[in-house]
Amino acid sequence: MSEVRPPRLFTKFFKWYCKAPLQESILGDLEEAFYTEVESKGQLIARWKYIWTILRFIRPGIVRSLEGTQKLNNYGMIKNNIKIGMRSILRNKVFSILNVTGLSVGLASCLLILIYVKNELSYDTFNANYDRTYRVIQHFGGRGSDLKNEILPTSEYQVWGNAPIAPALQEYYPQIESVFRFTSQFNWLVEYKGNRYQEKDVVFGDSTFYQVFSWDWLAGDAETALVRPSTIILTKKLAEKYFGNENPIGESLLMDGDELFEVTGVFEIPANSHFQVDAIISMSTFKGYRPEIFDAWGYVDFYTYFTLNEQANIHDLSEQIPDFLTKYYDTEYGYTFQFEALKDAYLNSDAGRQPGPVGSKNNIYLFISVAVFILLIACINFINISTARSIDRAKEVAVRKTLGSLRSPLISQFLIESVMITFFAAVIAVVLVSFGHSYLEILTGKQLAVDWLLSPVNLLIGGLLVLVLGVLAGIYPAFILSNYRPIQVLRGSFKNSSKGIWLRKSLVVLQFALSIMLLAGTAIVYQQLKYIRDYDKGFESEQVLVIDYGGDAKVKQNLQFIKSELMKHNAVESVSLSRATPGDFFPNAGTTIEAPTGEMVNKVPYIYEIDEDFVPTYDMNIIAGRNFSKDFPTDTTTALLVNESAARFYGYNNPEDIVGKNFSQWGREGKVIGVVEDFNYVSLHSEVEPLTLRYSIWWSTEKFSVKLKSSDLGGTLSELEAIWKDAVPYYPFNSYFNDISFNDQYEADERFGMIFYSFSILAIFVACLGLFGLTIYTTNQRAKEIGIRKVLGASVQRIVSILSLDFIKLFGIALLLAIPLSYWIMSTWLASFAYQTSISGQVFIFAAIITLAVSLLTMSFKTVSAAMSNPTKILKDE
Repeated sequence: MSEVRPPRLFTKFFKWYCKAPLQESILGDLEEAFYTEVESKGQLIARWKYIWTILRFIRPGIVRSLEGTQKLNNYGMIKNNIKIGMRSILRNKVFSILNVTGLSVGLASCLLILIYVKNELSYDTFNANYDRTYRVIQHFGGRGSDLKNEILPTSEYQVWGNAPIAPALQEYYPQIESVFRFTSQFNWLVEYKGNRYQEKDVVFGDSTFYQVFSWDWLAGDAETALVRPSTIILTKKLAEKYFGNENPIGESLLMDGDELFEVTGVFEIPANSHFQVDAIISMSTFKGYRPEIFDAWGYVDFYTYFTLNEQANIHDLSEQIPDFLTKYYDTEYGYTFQFEALKDAYLNSDAGRQPGPVGSKNNIYLFISVAVFILLIACINFINISTARSIDRAKEVAVRKTLGSLRSPLISQFLIESVMITFFAAVIAVVLVSFGHSYLEILTGKQLAVDWLLSPVNLLIGGLLVLVLGVLAGIYPAFILSNYRPIQVLRGSFKNSSKGIWLRKSLVVLQFALSIMLLAGTAIVYQQLKYIRDYDKGFESEQVLVIDYGGDAKVKQNLQFIKSELMKHNAVESVSLSRATPGDFFPNAGTTIEAPTGEMVNKVPYIYEIDEDFVPTYDMNIIAGRNFSKDFPTDTTTALLVNESAARFYGYNNPEDIVGKNFSQWGREGKVIGVVEDFNYVSLHSEVEPLTLRYSIWWSTEKFSVKLKSSDLGGTLSELEAIWKDAVPYYPFNSYFNDISFNDQYEADERFGMIFYSFSILAIFVACLGLFGLTIYTTNQRAKEIGIRKVLGASVQRIVSILSLDFIKLFGIALLLAIPLSYWIMSTWLASFAYQTSISGQVFIFAAIITLAVSLLTMSFKTVSAAMSNPTKILKDE
């Protein structure tokens, strides 16, 4: 019976509400009844009856009177606790600085990452009908394939599609309110008052743009701006480029030297839109140029977006796609489509032919993880340093308890200190964010809005989060410190408990593990970015200068002359013509090639339009057959090159076997004359896709590729520009190096790497602060041990190794935890690349060595000075 006790929690509850004179007698009766029930009916029933009786006793005659209780001055207590907390913070300057610095850097890092993540998640949310806007993603199959009842993975679709689907959708689906189409970008030579510029981001668009997208409309009438042919609307940036501060409405721009376009509007697309354009020309203008393509389901050059009414369900529309295709699509080529929500366009779409750059969910998850890691490390620092200083605070607690202080005021005191430190850290974090914001914008290359942080709601939320963070960071130390027994402390028999020691060790292990994971992640990100920079892409683009003439008709009249003039320069090795260069935009082409069975098989590979010098200019390898050649005049009309992937695409595993096979493409028929070794004409995020290379220099080419052999590129460029201006005085010299242009595809990855590096360094810095604080405390606690060892002849190196050994053991445990976790996280990130580096053991060795070296260096500042101290000063009181 001595081991059986009434429920202690309810006994304390009874003492709290019951009048003091009645407590002893009533509790005695309750306990007697409890033990009687235990003997007769068992412990479980006795406990429930005890609880029920205590609850029933809550009545006016027993509950203590509020009038008789002492009214505490809560305001005065809080004010007093704040004063004591401030004194404690100022008295322990080193530990306070370490805590405040760690928390402020952690909070600032989290805020900056939050600003970036918020921007990534905000794409397209400015649109009024954001939740009701969708776009069409389309899939083009081969001849005779029936796709209308198939639902393919979204990676099999592309956003780029045909024109007739837009009016057909609006006719078939009454749930659709508005449809807006726009084309891919066109190059235009734009002239105003004698100034000529080549503009690349110009599209044709429907007049319904304002019904689908909520862009900022600055001038003109949005409803009529793109109704008439030969009208154009400009972004604010482009309008200022041509007209300055003048009103551009009603002014005209000369386009491609032969047509005037009236400016009917000025608009601005918010920066967080998943696509950007500089100007939109009315779609009726395009219809006037090529009316036949607006009924051609196989012609691909349009992006189609639409909004639904509020009662519509997109799933209902998707279920009717087979019936839609039966009604509107009756050609022999396989074709289907799906709908994709606007909210998925930037972060959740893996469809091809995006109208602009897309974001990465994996990157966002990684950044959020880094933010959590940094804040967690900062909180670990706070808890570790606070609990490690427990012996120093023990006498304070003992004296206050001896003088009558209860545990709850002590907990309040320590929590207030924790919140004060967190508040100071938050203030400094805001200052750090104000300085770091502009640096973050440089790293990301984006305008990152911060005004949303200053809204009253967010300020209130921020204040509450600071309060919660302060409480969470200080709650464990507060409960530990307030629980000390004054008798043990004042007798001098008090020591840190084994639980507290193990907690600190566990937190140090976690801190080490997080640091190793961040460093390993940084190394893997660096390796992958280096891998894609150095990867053999199958072509050589260094010192290949691309001159973009935008397919201008006047330039096309003198292509051979311009080419020969450029070849006269002694630094020019070769010059080629093409529609696209590696890293550029290029079209698909319905292409029929004779299969191994003899059947003519139609598929839709990509297409490059080139001349005979393109392959040698880029040092590509012909692995079967031959290249285009002037020795074969019919190559201009009856020959086709394919890459290895295209050969396999049509059923030929041996590239030699496709040479000589019949083909038909865009009205041209002939033979496949050669196979080009696969080259990465797009970024390494994607595998090499089937590609056909078709001879063309008159209709479709837009660029010269000039291979140089010069050590003075600046001088050579100036001389080539002079040659160009003599040969083509009416068209600007727009040039860039292909390797730089190709690597622009990795700009987002490079920026991600820089951001990741920066925040990883901050995380290591915060971890080192905590480690430094623990080292200071450990050496102070072991000062007498150090003195005795020195008296007994221990060397400085020996003492330093002893002080560092415990941390090294914890580091080893952390390493075992960090390796599998970081391997899994970074493997997930690498999955977004079709070509990726391998994660080798060297990465973790590197991370381990750097983390250990930095940790030992951090600890050495204190351990070495402690080991070199004079033992007589330490032991003089002994």
